[in-house]
Amino acid sequence: MELRHLRSFVVLAEERHFGRAAARLHLAQPALSQQVKQLERELGVALLTRTTRRVEVTEAGARFADHARTVLADVERTRDDMALVASGRAGRVSVGFIGTATYDVLPRVAREVRRELPDVELDLRGELLSPPLVAGLADRTFDLALLRPDPLGHPDLDVRVLRSERLVAVLPEHHPLAGRRRIGLGRLRDEPFVMHPSGHRSSIHERVLEACAAAGFEPASVLEVSETATLVVFVAAGLGVAVVPEPVRSLGLEGVSYVALTHAPTVDLALAARPDASPAARQVAAIVRGCF
Repeated sequence: MELRHLRSFVVLAEERHFGRAAARLHLAQPALSQQVKQLERELGVALLTRTTRRVEVTEAGARFADHARTVLADVERTRDDMALVASGRAGRVSVGFIGTATYDVLPRVAREVRRELPDVELDLRGELLSPPLVAGLADRTFDLALLRPDPLGHPDLDVRVLRSERLVAVLPEHHPLAGRRRIGLGRLRDEPFVMHPSGHRSSIHERVLEACAAAGFEPASVLEVSETATLVVFVAAGLGVAVVPEPVRSLGLEGVSYVALTHAPTVDLALAARPDASPAARQVAAIVRGCF
């Protein structure tokens, strides 16, 4: 049974005349008659009763025409859906975000994708660190990731810097320096620090240590936490001070004060994708870049 036979029968059932149906289908009348006979042999029922002037659809023929219309409509919907997938306007895209991008970028991306690509299903995961995001791109857990680019580069990924973010100090709200508009990082040399994990688990840890070294000191004690929101909560609890990218302000947590740093160091935020990203992932990546 071929789709062209279904189309032919639906038209014939509507016209109830071989000549008019053949004209609509741009077929020779004998070819149309052969298609109907082939369907009747395959189905084992009479679909039409024929007279010299008219064609009448049998009860079986009417039911078959309904089924044929359903199949043809499903095929058309499938064709339309595949066209959306091919153009990147439908599909599923998984995006991972480092902690700081979770607070201000993730909501914006979600709104824009929903508005511009309503048929794309987004899987968004925030509060992650850059190394797990790179690994997630490699094992295809993620299609896209907003992360801190490695200074050594990611040769297997397409990495594009979106913005540079100034580092700011996070102090408990009752800290003596909390009311200042700007401070030198060296003013915090005697404070315990709350920081992201060391080693290869976080890219921001080394950047903060470099900033402290440039200010002439090394933190005397360090408390490590993985989630940026938890880091700020620990500062609010008086467990130390922290240095974080400025977008962390978007958290809006109480009990802390954000103070600008003199000659503030910066860190980059980048969008990373595999070279073989799907059309939908490329469309979402374009929206992410547009948000900046």
